Amino acid sequence: MNIVAWVILGLLAGAIAKAIYPGYQGGGILATLLLGIVGAFVGGTLATLLQTGSLQLTAATLSLPGLFLAVLGAIVAIWIWNYFNRKAYR
Repeated sequence: MNIVAWVILGLLAGAIAKAIYPGYQGGGILATLLLGIVGAFVGGTLATLLQTGSLQLTAATLSLPGLFLAVLGAIVAIWIWNYFNRKAYR
């Protein structure tokens, strides 16, 4: 997938994940973009793991199922970030 598609998928997935996930998530448009791109990799990798049984680093594609996987991956990334960030402040 080319860079423009990753940027579009990252912005869409990051914005949707931030809207779905409860609570406040800081960061601007760059943080949302990076969150969505990380989510695309997490979602694509988890989908490949469930389908084939092997762990391969793959990204979700710019399609409806790919967007769904990227949003799920971004939600997982937000949860992991909040988990480690809360531990640091205790």
